[in-house]
Amino acid sequence: MQPSPVISSQLLARYPAVRFAFSTRKGGVSPEPLGMNLSFRVGDEKGNVEENRRRFFSHLGIAPEEVAFPMQCHSNHAVVVSGAGSFEACDALLTKTRRIPLAVSVADCLPVFLFDPNNYAIAAIHAGWRGTVASITSEAVRSMMREWGSDPSNLVAYLGPSADVCCYEIRTDVGDLFEADLVEQGGGKKFLNLKKANVRQLTMSGLKEDNIEVSRSCTMCQPDLFHSFRREKERSGRMMGAIVLV
Repeated sequence: MQPSPVISSQLLARYPAVRFAFSTRKGGVSPEPLGMNLSFRVGDEKGNVEENRRRFFSHLGIAPEEVAFPMQCHSNHAVVVSGAGSFEACDALLTKTRRIPLAVSVADCLPVFLFDPNNYAIAAIHAGWRGTVASITSEAVRSMMREWGSDPSNLVAYLGPSADVCCYEIRTDVGDLFEADLVEQGGGKKFLNLKKANVRQLTMSGLKEDNIEVSRSCTMCQPDLFHSFRREKERSGRMMGAIVLV
């Protein structure tokens, strides 16, 4: 059986007010190794990317021109949006506006998605190691609290596929920026548990562990299913995750 071209969240699927999808490298029209590449910035043909985006966003029942995209820069800057488009110098978008999908692009970094079922608000977060050090996930929660009075104990979170601790090798100086239990050692190398670091930011912000779903998928371990910049370098495509209020 062929792998699904998109990944869903069991936790978010419980809520009819929100739709979510995360792309894989399957189901696209770009020549390999790009496949289902959703980025215009990796040397892919514009027409291929446009068709790939059309196919991916159709899983959410929306068109690409309806989507809000953060122009990711490994920051802790979160922006509230009420319309589609590209938003400079930020790594998290938040909205209460229906039918404005929030998307993040990844190829090893961690995508995090939040839903407030009481206030009907969502957030999409891009968390690499730099953004995690800068507490981008915590900042997104604080922004939802500040903007809409969200109660963190009611928030629901999904952490998508990313480079996992089995493969996410880091320099010693990077490891020094994280708490010791977030860094594992083996074969003279250090590896970062990026998912655990962001789950910790969520729980310390007040989210309940039962309201957090973490993908077990590692983008570096599964070349048949995921793009990985660390594995494929300049030959790597990009995936997207998107969340939308309906």
